[in-house]
Amino acid sequence: MDRTVTSHNALRELLDGRVAVLDGAWGTMLQGAGLTPADYRGDLLPDHTHDVTGDPDLLNLTRPDVILDVHRRYLAAGADITTTNTFTATSIGQADYGLQHLVRDMNLRGAQLARQAADEVGGKFVAGSIGPLNVTLSLSPRVEDPAYRAVTFDEVHAAYVEQIRALADGGVDLLLIETIFDTLNAKAAIAAARDVAPDLPLWISVAIVDLSGRTLSGQTVEAFWASIEQAKPLIVGVNCSMGAEQLRPHVAELSRLAGTYVACHPNAGLPNAFGGYDETPEETSGLLAEFISSGLVNVVGGCCGTSPAHIALIAAAAAGQPTREVPELAPGTRFSGLEPFSIGPDTGFVMIGERTNVTGSAKFRRLIESGDHQKAVDVALEQVRGGANLLDVNMDADLLDSERAMTTFLNLIATEPEVARIPVMIDSSRWSVLETGLKCVQGKGVVNSISLKEGEEPFLAQARTILSYGAGVVVMAFDEQGQADTTERKVAICARAYDLLTGIGFPADDIIFDPNVLAVATGISEHNGYAKNFLDALPLIKERCPGAHISGGISNLSFSFRGNDVVREAMHSAFLFHAVQLGLDMGIVNAGQLAVYENIPADLLELVEDVLFDRREDATDRLVAFAENVKGSGTRRVVDLSWREAPVAQRLSHALVHGVVDFIEEDTEEARQAATRPLDVIEGPLMDGMKIVGDLFGAGKMFLPQVVKSARVMKRSVAYLEPFMDAEREADRLAGRADTARGQGKVVMATVKGDVHDIGKNIVGVVLGCNNYEVIDLGVMVPASVILDTAVTEGADAIGLSGLITPSLDEMVTVAAEMQRRGLKLPLLVGGATTSKQHTAVRIAPAYDGSTVHVLDASRVVGVVSDLMNPDRAAELDADNRADQERLREQHANRSQTPLLDLARARANREIVSFDDLPVPVFTGVRVVEPDLAELRAMIDWTFLFLAWELKGKYPAILERPEARELFDEANTLLDQIIAEGSFTAKGAYGYWPAHADGDDLVLDGGPRFAMLRQQTAKPAGRPNRSLADYLAPAGDHLGGFAVAIHGAEQLAARYEADNDDYRAIMVKALADRLAEAFAEHIHLKARRDWYEPDAQPLLEDLHAERFRGIRPALGYPASPDHSQKGDLFALLGAGELGMGLTETFAMTPAASVSGLLFAHPDAKYFTVGRIGRDQAEDYAERRGQDLTEVERWLRPNLGYEPR
Repeated sequence: MDRTVTSHNALRELLDGRVAVLDGAWGTMLQGAGLTPADYRGDLLPDHTHDVTGDPDLLNLTRPDVILDVHRRYLAAGADITTTNTFTATSIGQADYGLQHLVRDMNLRGAQLARQAADEVGGKFVAGSIGPLNVTLSLSPRVEDPAYRAVTFDEVHAAYVEQIRALADGGVDLLLIETIFDTLNAKAAIAAARDVAPDLPLWISVAIVDLSGRTLSGQTVEAFWASIEQAKPLIVGVNCSMGAEQLRPHVAELSRLAGTYVACHPNAGLPNAFGGYDETPEETSGLLAEFISSGLVNVVGGCCGTSPAHIALIAAAAAGQPTREVPELAPGTRFSGLEPFSIGPDTGFVMIGERTNVTGSAKFRRLIESGDHQKAVDVALEQVRGGANLLDVNMDADLLDSERAMTTFLNLIATEPEVARIPVMIDSSRWSVLETGLKCVQGKGVVNSISLKEGEEPFLAQARTILSYGAGVVVMAFDEQGQADTTERKVAICARAYDLLTGIGFPADDIIFDPNVLAVATGISEHNGYAKNFLDALPLIKERCPGAHISGGISNLSFSFRGNDVVREAMHSAFLFHAVQLGLDMGIVNAGQLAVYENIPADLLELVEDVLFDRREDATDRLVAFAENVKGSGTRRVVDLSWREAPVAQRLSHALVHGVVDFIEEDTEEARQAATRPLDVIEGPLMDGMKIVGDLFGAGKMFLPQVVKSARVMKRSVAYLEPFMDAEREADRLAGRADTARGQGKVVMATVKGDVHDIGKNIVGVVLGCNNYEVIDLGVMVPASVILDTAVTEGADAIGLSGLITPSLDEMVTVAAEMQRRGLKLPLLVGGATTSKQHTAVRIAPAYDGSTVHVLDASRVVGVVSDLMNPDRAAELDADNRADQERLREQHANRSQTPLLDLARARANREIVSFDDLPVPVFTGVRVVEPDLAELRAMIDWTFLFLAWELKGKYPAILERPEARELFDEANTLLDQIIAEGSFTAKGAYGYWPAHADGDDLVLDGGPRFAMLRQQTAKPAGRPNRSLADYLAPAGDHLGGFAVAIHGAEQLAARYEADNDDYRAIMVKALADRLAEAFAEHIHLKARRDWYEPDAQPLLEDLHAERFRGIRPALGYPASPDHSQKGDLFALLGAGELGMGLTETFAMTPAASVSGLLFAHPDAKYFTVGRIGRDQAEDYAERRGQDLTEVERWLRPNLGYEPR
């Protein structure tokens, strides 16, 4: 067997079996060796013109005995891996000494010496040390010329090729690319390694330069990992710059992210005033021992300031300790600039900023051609601030030197942190320009684009090059026959490209297809179907190419209407609204200019959608006629200011929804004058407006950039109000009215790392501030180390964590664990949309011994914080909270104790029902209903209203209790008022579709599949393991569905809350919930009459007791616990058009909403799936087309096992 293969296998065996030990510092040892200038020159360079003293790599040639001795001492101390003395042995690194001609010899001899020492002992390994160079590809050494670089990528690559070839020839076992302060330099080294030593494993180690957690060139640890992940390193690690104590959070971060071995070789603490290192071997080894016991690392060692004494104690600490288990991570799409950008189920539509494109923006082209680079960078900045997630950069203009222009611009934006934080999409029709761009980007960017236009061989050659740079790729639906314009061609070309790319190891998650958004309404009849063809292709491509993403250049669609922004923006918004629902993941758009779908005038929307869906022969003519009327004598849109005539509350709402900041301060002042306190402006109209924004976003009618603009309006208004609130607090203080009983204190708040949502946190901060608490708001995407360092430095009394997206829950666990490790005792408050009492109890609280309290919303935070900071109440709150959390944990644990059947046995014990007589509904498709509230009122089950107020008993018997009668009368009085004033409206939809069961799936003929789960707990004899699929025939049946909502409750409750009438505010919401349930019962009665009981006239008590045929199980509830399938149901019903929506975690909006499926079978009944085994979770993941980790996230309460 080849020595390299044998060595690689042995190295893996070592890393799997125990924690491996690396050697320590070379500089420290050589500086202490008492070497003279003559030792450095030796017999080799007696007359050399340069001073070579201090060049450690030269000693491989002039004092090999010293080098061999250092290797032997480290190996004797217990090192498993020794590094070559070649850290600066490149032509660039040796240029200062004039020794470029000796570079190969330095590396070859250095490798041979290390090999000799390792082989003397046996069972040891040699890592070829490759340092970062003394120049950087991402930063300019000239302050006055930020686009300048001291070297080029090709020069760095060539230098590394020479070094690595010699190291490989000298017999190293692996290549250690270490102390990376610029990831672009590391990319050049990785490319060189793959070019000349593809069989050698890579160890890639980053240097974090300060407590901000970034490299010298500005990348975070997660962004660094995204940038180099495609290189598939055997080991990834952190070294140098700081000691183990300071590096710990970054090692923990890398350990969480990396599905490979993780290493750390830190300095011996921080340098002292004289540049030395004072951390003793006992201190360093003690810190690394904690890394090992915490399961963070597979390899430990030392860097600057460490010695064989350090390594000996580190080896002793590692001896006999289990190594970190390498996690099996779900595949995912990660791009990066200075910061990471991941695309997952919760990401939403990804905006690719289009204005930094000389072919699409005349302004940007003029700036580039005139050399006005600062203003060109400002265009990029506008795109980022407008909400762009990636930045498309194109320099394909006839009179430009495109390669040079691309290099200059990418170098410039690399020095603008706000722009550089997001990934770059390098856009060109010329391969030379694309590769030039790849050589300028340290993050993981995207190439836009390649195609099969020239055939498979050049396509694959380009793909392999892109893969070597660690980038993603956009593939155009274009082949040897030309551009795909039909649905069939789009799908076929994408499928062919997908198979070719995945066949060479290109990750499916890094493939982005562009099926060609082509211009419609051009007057050429052949073009009429272009938009529809694109939309029809989206789900087909997603199904055929799992894991891949789909993008498009949205502005191409409206090219016929250039100059008419009104029509173009409406076309883009409507097209995106439908495309996103069908599978479009991202698009190249002007991130700052998108119309809100909800606000497109109905007449224009109809004309636009006639064109998009090719619904009429005269669709183009009708839209052109409309455009001419709008256009009039010019191309500028007339600004409609009629909304300025509305009451101030409506104006504030309009400003928030539309992101208009022009009048926000004067409107806020008017609202303040009308309000009792400045805080009322925030809690009333501003929050009402943000609720509308949230509803529109959840329904897919607003996109993230628009929400970001809305947040800016909110912050501008709050900033205007803050001086008035400060003055009010000061006046209260001078008058002695400060409420000291609340216990003033200091709270550090942050949205956790990886999450950018902060509006809820900001409102909580305002509420706390208005109650005499000092709030230190650290903003968004804040690492655990920054949160905790600030809390300690500022002497905080509590820490508050916020997060909206699901991954934030895991980050909160990380923060809690780090608080425990540091020995903090501060209360930890947890809040945000995805948090819960159960998750806090089961996952977060066990990681931290201090008080960990889940706070539901801003209305509760003052009471909780006040109690926690009051010595008389804190102990009682803490004890009650811990008891409640222990109860929740016991409930969670007890669910996992009953044995489960394997899935095959559970399916064999399915419920057997007869399908002899299958009823047929009177219609198929969808119908919209808007019943009168009086009609729904008659169907209310009042028992649940009393339960909401914690009054137990059944209606009407409970009315014998005076308190129940009083509640009932007040509820009905308020309901009378609601109906009379039209405060609530009811809107819903229901429908039926031909369907059949396929195993445990409900399959709509020609439509989506709903995957069902089956009970797996062992049943007594004669009792089945049920699934909802048991109640649908294998052929010729029908399935129904519905979604209903009561609108207006939130607005009415807010009015009562603004009046400090919490009783009526709560009652309003309780009544809305009862009406929504009555609405669902109303729909179910309609379904029975439409479908299988045409003469149904049930008694009300029979309805409430469910004494009738058929069931209406809700998705996300006991019989079908996966909330994420609501998206398919909402799409079928067009629920978004009725003002209903789904949040990122698939909660329905408005809150008083009910939805579900409709089954007609007489044996159908409600049941609880309960716990499921891993075998069913894996089967369900396969049926849903999701990875297991994603399924486990949605089904965690039902898992009868602990996920890996």
